[in-house]
Amino acid sequence: MSIPTEPIGSIPRPSALLTAMADHAAGRLRDDDLAAAQDAAVADTIARLESIGSPVLVDGEQSKPSFATYPIAGLDGLAADGAVIPFADGHTRQLPRLTTGPFRYGERAATYLRAARRHTALPVKQAVIAPSALSLLYPADGIAGYPRKAFVDDLVAEAEADIRGCLDAGAHVVQLDFTEGRLSLKLDPSGGLLEQFVALNNQVLERFTDAERARIGVHTCPGGDQDSTHSADVDYAALLPTLFTLRAGNFYVELAGEADPGRVLDLIAAHLPAQARIFVGVTDPIDPAVETPEQVRDRVLEAARRLPAERLGTCDDCGFAPFADDTSTSRDTAFAKIAARVEGTALAAEALGV
Repeated sequence: MSIPTEPIGSIPRPSALLTAMADHAAGRLRDDDLAAAQDAAVADTIARLESIGSPVLVDGEQSKPSFATYPIAGLDGLAADGAVIPFADGHTRQLPRLTTGPFRYGERAATYLRAARRHTALPVKQAVIAPSALSLLYPADGIAGYPRKAFVDDLVAEAEADIRGCLDAGAHVVQLDFTEGRLSLKLDPSGGLLEQFVALNNQVLERFTDAERARIGVHTCPGGDQDSTHSADVDYAALLPTLFTLRAGNFYVELAGEADPGRVLDLIAAHLPAQARIFVGVTDPIDPAVETPEQVRDRVLEAARRLPAERLGTCDDCGFAPFADDTSTSRDTAFAKIAARVEGTALAAEALGV
């Protein structure tokens, strides 16, 4: 496809997997039985993506507890009372708090990638959590015997290994989920926290070659959980200039859910980073209405009026179920939206003659 199109990551889990997860958490299901249910969900996800013609596949994060916490699931040295992320509808998500060092990942994303690639010969994309999100695990009052600098050094090394493992395992691209970027401006409107986050992520990205960074992207959105967001009221004008200093080859930008997409496209065009490709969101996972291919086509054509077609791609605004227990969007609705994105992007490419 001359205009590339890619999923962002998560897809709602099937009911059989949700039941298996609940039974496992209650001690009624063995580890290997849960793993079998997860693998079956991955196989089904990939088969359905192939059937609708998706040129790039994902595993739908069927085996992840969440997009953010997979590296630390089940680890010791964590307390439950970490940073709280409030959403607009009043619900919250809470991160753990690190209590001891050294910091190490308990699981790497390449494990999910290798499992997915067993089910397909098509390109597979792998999402990883940005190190800036995991930096929130370290408590403000520090950890005795484990200073923040030592933690950051460990975190950078672990994040590099997570990304490099996916590249080495054959990922089509690796996507850093950076939803905390927009949220940081709500926590600190001065932009200082955002600059810290970007600097930390660049410490990791600068460890890769130009050729490797061409296969690494960054996803930004205002959060998407239980049909709510945590930072949709933060203006993209405050985010994009700093975001685009990240040393990445691709940027995946939430757009379909914005009140004024044209204004955001103008901002992107004004700050377009050299060489990078911009994937614009053309389907909104929070909106229950399924977009038509024609709506997607028109959104792509609007973007092409402001951005060079050769630097343009399309994506969904966000994952459809970034947390495993999020059932606000049905699995069938997610696949219908993805199908519209794929078909609508092809229609736009045809209209543009590219």
